[in-house]
Amino acid sequence: MAHGGNRGVVHWAARYDLLITLVTLGRERAMRERMLDLSRVTGGESVLDVGCGTGTLAIAAKRRVGDAGTVHGIDPSVEMIDRARKKAKRAHADAVFRVAVAESLPFETSHFDVVLSTVMLHHLPRAVRAQAIQEMRRVLKPDGRVLIVDFGRRTREHRGLMAHIHPHGRVSIADLTALIESASLDVVESGSVGIGTLIYVLAARR
Repeated sequence: MAHGGNRGVVHWAARYDLLITLVTLGRERAMRERMLDLSRVTGGESVLDVGCGTGTLAIAAKRRVGDAGTVHGIDPSVEMIDRARKKAKRAHADAVFRVAVAESLPFETSHFDVVLSTVMLHHLPRAVRAQAIQEMRRVLKPDGRVLIVDFGRRTREHRGLMAHIHPHGRVSIADLTALIESASLDVVESGSVGIGTLIYVLAARR
C-alpha cells in the first residue's frame, strides 16, 4: 500500500504501519483479509503485490497460498522493502521483496496468477497509472486476476479521519474500469470494500 512510482516515494516506513491503522480505523487485519477474499487467492497460486509498503498484505497472502505458492512484493522505497523483509523474517513467511516501480515490473510475461494493487494508484499521474495497469496485465498468466483497491470519491459522510489523513488522491470506479479495459483486462466485479471510502475492481486477463 505504498507509492508505485518513483514520484514522491513514501520514505517514512517506521510510521507507515501506524498510518495504515489510522486510515483503516483500526481494521487493518479485516481489510487485509477482505482484499485476499476479493482477489480469490487460493493455495498454490503465485501472487504479486505492487506497491507492497511494509509487506503486511504480501505476508498474509503467503499464508493463503501456502508452501506450494509464491508471493513477491515490490515497492520503490528502499526503507519500505527493508522493513517488509524484516517483517517476513519475523513471521517466518517466505515472501520475496524487491525495490521496483509499478510502471516497469521486473518479472517475466505471464508469471503470476494474481496481482494486487492496494491504495497505490492514486499517487500516480493518470498516464503512469495506465502504464502500471498495462504492466500488471503483462505479468499475469492467461485467466489470471488483478485486484485494484483505492480511495474512492468522498461523499458527505466520509469527511472524517480518513479524509483528514489522506485528503488528496481519489479515483473513481468508472475511471479505473476504463484504464483496466484499455489494458485488455475484463472487469469481473467492482464496488465498495466496506471500509471507509475504499473501492475495488477485480479484473481478469483475457
